[in-house]
Amino acid sequence: MVRFGILGFGLHAVRRLMPGFALAKRSRVSALSRRNMEAARESARQYEIPLAFDSAENLCRSPEVDAVFVTTPNALHLQDVLLAISYGKPVLCEKPMAMNAQECRQMVEAAHTAKVLLGIAQVFRFEDSTARLRERIASGQVGKVVFARSEFCFPGRGHARTWITDPELSGGGPIGDVGVHCVDTLRYILQDEVVAVSARGTADEASGQVEAAAVLSLEFSRGTLGTVLVSTRAEYRTPIEIVGQEGVLRADDALNVERPIHLDLKRDGAVVETEQLSNKFAYARQVDAFAAAVEGESVFPVSGEEGWQNQEILDAAYRSLKSRKTESVPLARRQDSSS
Repeated sequence: MVRFGILGFGLHAVRRLMPGFALAKRSRVSALSRRNMEAARESARQYEIPLAFDSAENLCRSPEVDAVFVTTPNALHLQDVLLAISYGKPVLCEKPMAMNAQECRQMVEAAHTAKVLLGIAQVFRFEDSTARLRERIASGQVGKVVFARSEFCFPGRGHARTWITDPELSGGGPIGDVGVHCVDTLRYILQDEVVAVSARGTADEASGQVEAAAVLSLEFSRGTLGTVLVSTRAEYRTPIEIVGQEGVLRADDALNVERPIHLDLKRDGAVVETEQLSNKFAYARQVDAFAAAVEGESVFPVSGEEGWQNQEILDAAYRSLKSRKTESVPLARRQDSSS
C-alpha cells in the first residue's frame, strides 16, 4: 500500500481525489497540508487522514509519506515538485504541469538527475471512454482520421477556486485549466503529436486578465486537424468527436466521471453501434497506477515529459492569442523511463 501526502488539500482533493482514493486498491492518503494548521487538522479529522501539516516541507520529509500528490495552485507546482524531489519522494503533479514549458523542463531534469519518479495527473487517460476511443481508432474502425474535436466547458463565475482568474497564480484561463485535458486526450486517443496551434479567445469583466472562452485549432503530425473549445461561461459539457473517412465516433460528456457515457459509431449519418461506458474508477486507477510505478511493477503512463509536451502546446496557444498567428509546437526532449 502506497501512502500519499496531498500537498495543497483543497476543493479538487475534496471533490475528486478523496472519492478516488476511497475506491483505490493499493493507495491511501496518510497526510495532507494546508496553509492554515487549524484548517489542515479539520480536513484531516473529516477525512480520517492521520497527519496534518501547514508546511509543504514537513509533509515531504515525513517518513509516513511514500509519495507526494501536488494539488496546489499552478504557480506553486514548480517549487512543490522540486521540494518533493529533493526529499527523494515520487511526485504526482496535477495538471497543468506548470506555468510554462521551461518550468516543466526544470522538473523533468531534476527528477531524472535524482532518479525520482515524476508523473502528471492527466486523469482522463484512465477513463474507459478514452481507452475505447483509442482502441477503436487504432483498429481502423473509422478509417483515416480527418477531424478530431474536444470541448470542455463549465460555469466558472464565482468558482470556489478564486485563483483561477489570477494570471500570476493560474497562468491563464480555461485554455490551461481544462484545455490541457482536451489536448492531452486527443494526443492520447490519436497517438499523434500536435505540431502547430492557432488560438482565438475572448474575455469579460469577470475573467479579468485571463480568457473566458477560447478555440484552438490543432495540426497533428499525420495530417489530422483538431479543434479544442473551452469556456467558463457555459454549462458543463465535454463532448469528443472523431471524424474519419469511413465513419464517426462521438461521445457526449466523454470526459465525465459521474454518469454513464454512450459512445456512438455513425456511418452514412446514422448510428450503427452504441457502447455504454463508465468512468467511475478513473481517479482510483490513476493513483493505483502511480502506486504500481512507485513499487516498480510498471511504468506510469503520464510521465513528466508528457506533461511537458502538453505545456509546449499550451504555451504555443497563448503565443497565438497574442500574435494572432499560427505558432509551431516544439517537441519536448525525452528522458528515460525512470524520470
